[in-house]
Amino acid sequence: MSGSTGSGTTGTDTKTDGRVERGNQTRRLVLGRTMDIASVEGLEGLSLGRIATELELSKSGVFALFGSKEELQLATVRAAVAVFAEQVVAPLKDVPPGAARVRALCRNWLTYSSDRVFSGGCFFYAVSAEFDARTGPVHDAVARTRLDWTTYMERTLSEARAVGDFTEDLDVEQLAFEVIALMEAANAQSVLLGDTHAYGRAERGVTARLRSSATEQGRAALAEQA
Repeated sequence: MSGSTGSGTTGTDTKTDGRVERGNQTRRLVLGRTMDIASVEGLEGLSLGRIATELELSKSGVFALFGSKEELQLATVRAAVAVFAEQVVAPLKDVPPGAARVRALCRNWLTYSSDRVFSGGCFFYAVSAEFDARTGPVHDAVARTRLDWTTYMERTLSEARAVGDFTEDLDVEQLAFEVIALMEAANAQSVLLGDTHAYGRAERGVTARLRSSATEQGRAALAEQA
């Protein structure tokens, strides 16, 4: 029975669990840094050597976790998706479908950008411009996140239409396109020019666009949230 403990956990298991946890901690540390770098400099600004040097880690240890620059880039995109979901989508869990939920979603996005959850503003706006004309796994991962976000916005609008907050003839894809464009314009102007007033203009524009497509019931819901 050598190596066993009273809890039934072997010394080897404990050592393995410790290594795994240290590896997970290092991974979280690395990705926290790479997300910020990528939001400012782009995903091409990442390298295993740079991250190891900046965080005072061994390059071999970072390589063991990610294997290649491309995998580091892909892992950074996945980590940013999780942060985005936590900041923008998760707060809506108790908000029922409707115009108020759509507006809350937009406000969450504007707050996520204006609060600089990522140093360079919206992570996905930044890396989309970097990879839009490229090909390969990183381009595909970035494109998927953009498509998923647009689809989520469209679904939120469709659900609001289904409960009677928007007119039956609402062009969901068009409205989603316009709302996202307004928000991204605020992000771009704020990051480039330091114009924080852009977020207020975007919110007013989004609200006006939602009201123009809302039913009386929907406009009442939007007014309650003002």
